[in-house]
Amino acid sequence: MCRIKMAQDGSPKETIESLTKEVEILKARLEDERQKLNDVSLASVGERLETINFQNIKPRRLLKGHQAKVLCSDWAPDKRHIVSSSQDGKMIIWDAFTTNKEHAVTMPTTWVMACAYAPSGNFVACGGLDNKITVYSISFEEDASSKKKNVGTHTSYTSCCTFPNSDQQILTGSGDSSCALWDVESGQLLQNFHGHTSDVMSLDLAPSEAGNTFVSGSCDRKVFVWDMRTGNCVQSFEGHLSDINSVKFHPSGDAVATGSDDSTCRLFDLRADKEVAVYTKESIIFGANCVDFSVSGRLLFAGYNDYTINVWDTLKCVRVSLLYGHENRVSCLQVSPDGTALSTGSWDSTLRVWA
Repeated sequence: MCRIKMAQDGSPKETIESLTKEVEILKARLEDERQKLNDVSLASVGERLETINFQNIKPRRLLKGHQAKVLCSDWAPDKRHIVSSSQDGKMIIWDAFTTNKEHAVTMPTTWVMACAYAPSGNFVACGGLDNKITVYSISFEEDASSKKKNVGTHTSYTSCCTFPNSDQQILTGSGDSSCALWDVESGQLLQNFHGHTSDVMSLDLAPSEAGNTFVSGSCDRKVFVWDMRTGNCVQSFEGHLSDINSVKFHPSGDAVATGSDDSTCRLFDLRADKEVAVYTKESIIFGANCVDFSVSGRLLFAGYNDYTINVWDTLKCVRVSLLYGHENRVSCLQVSPDGTALSTGSWDSTLRVWA
């Protein structure tokens, strides 16, 4: 309160300057405390571990049907089906075993940038340049497009979406630099998440049963961890030098991996409150668009603009494999729920399943 009174007596500018200085001093102090705790690097601890003798992952299925860039994909809870969305304005549901297309829905706009399966497997959500998030019921009795529900609308494009542990709610990220939690049935906005200063590109739920926290990555180069109940940002990380395209929680829930246009992937530890690993090589000069962990968390899969997928040992911070096959940038990838397969989508308009 005394500072506010001072501002009324003296010049407000001086007070803002002194507060800014104080913030900088506190930031520096925090950084000093972090450095004191930074006694050993993850890679040096990882040296004690045995090297992974990498089994040969091969492309097992090729899913062809989109007429333009594949932008997003998601495995169904049944570990068999995949939903994908594309620049061609289509959302397709695939049987990953047979490569058959089971549903194809045409959206009102092109550039369908987000799609996700509901936990029950009975609904899929998607959104894109229409700024909306739309939920479709998928059953064989009727056409999916006949049972659609417009749930929410952002003030810019919808970049990502996910169902937080139930079919009743959906969480979205947008080019309007916010995230939002919506009620599917009523379309009501339940919670807004403001803090990013540029487009939100990716979000991921913490793997806990309660599921009350999620992480977001943005073009402002920051990673925010949010409390879904309060709408507050509870932790933030910096370190990337360019847009963050993808964020993913480690299966333990204690760390977050990121992929960025600065051609690196990074690991931020929530308990240590800092960056603990950078996954990079001098030969990698293209941006990383998408990341996901193996079920154990020991491997990190990352899709890049140079058409490849790099597989990193998360603890040793070294690359253990390089997957070729796509003919354009890899835009999305996801390990299947049981960890036995990896799906990748690309601007070459195909999806591939690796195992």
